Amino acid sequence: MKRILILLLILALGISVDGQLSAQSKQKAPNFALNSADWKTYELSKMKGKVVVVNFWATWCSPCRKEIPDFIESYNTYKGKGLEIIGIALDQGGWEDVTPFVKQNKINYQIVLGGAKEASDYGDVALIPTTFIIDKNGFIVDRHVGVMTKAQLESKIKPLL
Repeated sequence: MKRILILLLILALGISVDGQLSAQSKQKAPNFALNSADWKTYELSKMKGKVVVVNFWATWCSPCRKEIPDFIESYNTYKGKGLEIIGIALDQGGWEDVTPFVKQNKINYQIVLGGAKEASDYGDVALIPTTFIIDKNGFIVDRHVGVMTKAQLESKIKPLL
């Protein structure tokens, strides 16, 4: 219980918990096939050869909202160099909540709807935002809980591109 309270405090303050993984602890990223608002299916296994940022978030999450502009800027800079960002929205209201938020915030990277299965597949994601960096071979090389700044994101993806 104490650990949960500490993590909630960390997230409320916008502090991050950064977890770069060692070569021995790298694991294959769980595949997913999730739909965007226009019913296009995004499947992680089909993104091999690209660096993929998988971000678990929700429209009601203020730390999630804080990092979105940095994700948009980074995507603009690196999408032509092999970067994909997939935002997995965990909103219970589905597209009814997510679509207007995406339009209002001019999110330019892919947003899909996810749920408990995807959160569980990625190691019981219990706090958001939680961001995973996946290398070109499909391995998770970093897990970041909390707000991820542009500088933090770019320091993780640049060496992989």
